Amino acid sequence: MIRLHPLWLLAIASISMLVAAGDAAAQGREGCRHGSTRLPPIVNFRVDNDLFGGQDQGYSNGVQLTLVSPNLRDYTGDPCLPPLAHWVNRHLEALQPARFEQQNMIATFAQGIFTPTDFSRSELIEDDRPYAAALLVGLGYNAREGDRLRTTQLQAGIVGPAALGEQVQDAVHGITGSEKFRGWDNQLENEPVVRLIHERMHRVSANHDGDPGWSWDAIGHYGGSLGNLATYANVGGEFRFGRNLPDDFGSTPLRPAGENTAPTREPQSQYPGGFHLFLSMDARWVLHDITLDGNLFRDSHRVDRRPLVAYAGYGVALMYHRWKFALARYHSTREFEEQAETPVFGSFTVSRAF
Repeated sequence: MIRLHPLWLLAIASISMLVAAGDAAAQGREGCRHGSTRLPPIVNFRVDNDLFGGQDQGYSNGVQLTLVSPNLRDYTGDPCLPPLAHWVNRHLEALQPARFEQQNMIATFAQGIFTPTDFSRSELIEDDRPYAAALLVGLGYNAREGDRLRTTQLQAGIVGPAALGEQVQDAVHGITGSEKFRGWDNQLENEPVVRLIHERMHRVSANHDGDPGWSWDAIGHYGGSLGNLATYANVGGEFRFGRNLPDDFGSTPLRPAGENTAPTREPQSQYPGGFHLFLSMDARWVLHDITLDGNLFRDSHRVDRRPLVAYAGYGVALMYHRWKFALARYHSTREFEEQAETPVFGSFTVSRAF
C-alpha cells in the first residue's frame, strides 16, 4: 500500500476542493441539494495588512483563500465532493467528526509575513522580532449541532525563504511606492511546519426563529493549536448586532479556526441583504510561536516571547445576495518583551456563494 506524506495529502485535498467548487459553480446556482435547501460552495478571500492600522511592522501582511464545501452527508461518498477528495478523506478519518446534524469541509491557502519595525537596517536587529514568512496549505472539518460547532484543521507548509515573503512584500511595496525592508537576509531559515487546530463554539441568538430584521447574537469559543508552527490554548467570544444576521459562527475572526466557514441551515442568499457590526476578543496562552521563538531545528534569531497575549477586533460586515464583505481592525497586547508598540492592523474579507 502506497503511503503519502501528510503535506501531499493536504495539497491533493485542497486542489480537489477547488475542482469541486468549480464543478458546483458550473452546474448553476442550485449547487448541491440536500433536501429542499440550496447549499452552494463558498469562496472566501481575506487580506490583512498593518498599513490599515497605521503601522508597518510585526504581522505586516497576510492573505488567505478559503474554499468551503456545501453541507455534506459524509466525507467519503457525498456527491458534492469529487472522487479525489473521497480518497484523501479516507486517509484523514481521525480528524473527521461523526454523527452531527450538519458537516462540511474546507481547504485553505495562506501566507503570512512578519517584519521588525525599522525597515532601513540591513543588519540583524537583536531587540526586535525576526523577519519571517509562512506559506501554508490546510484542510479542515466542521460539524454543527444546532447552535454548537466543532472544527478541526490540519495546516502544513514552510517557514523561511521558500515562503517567498521578501518577494511578495517587495512587489506590494513597489506597487504602493513604499520603502522596501532591507533586512530579509536575516530571516528565519527554511523549516517545514505543521499544526493541528481544534476549536469549539456556541452561539446564543436573540432571534431563535431566524426571522429577518434587527437582532443580536453572541458566539463563545475555546480551543487550541499544537505544532512547531504555533502551540497555544485560547478562549474568547464575538458579539454582533445588525439586520438579517447570518446563520454562522463569526464575521471575520483573527483565528485560523474561526473563519466564516460553518455549515449553514439556510443559504446565504435567503435574504436580499443585511449588515451588522461586530466586536471580537481572544486570549491566548502561548507556549510556542516560530515567528517569535525562531527555528526549532536550526539556530536563528529569536526574542523573549510573552506567554499571555490578548486580541480585540471590531468592524462591519455587509451582505448582498450571494456576496459578503467584512472590514475589521485588530489590536493586540505586546507579543514579546522588547516590542515598542502594541500591534494594530486591518483586514478585508470578501465571500461569494456560488
